[in-house]
Amino acid sequence: MTKATIAKKTNKTDKVVALLKRQQGASLEELTKATDWLPHTTRAAMTGLRKKGHVINRAKVNGVSRYTIATGA
Repeated sequence: MTKATIAKKTNKTDKVVALLKRQQGASLEELTKATDWLPHTTRAAMTGLRKKGHVINRAKVNGVSRYTIATGA
């Protein structure tokens, strides 16, 4: 098997990025359910993404914080 035939395995950080890139973004609850992480671990992962240059925005929608990531990041 060559490297071209082996698909890249999706990790939890990739899941977080995919959820944040959705138009409606994701709530902390959605992120924790998708990754099976605790809330503080999920927030730390978003901090790590920020340190890597991603722009993550937070907005309150119906009293719930929703996070989005800039698609160009």
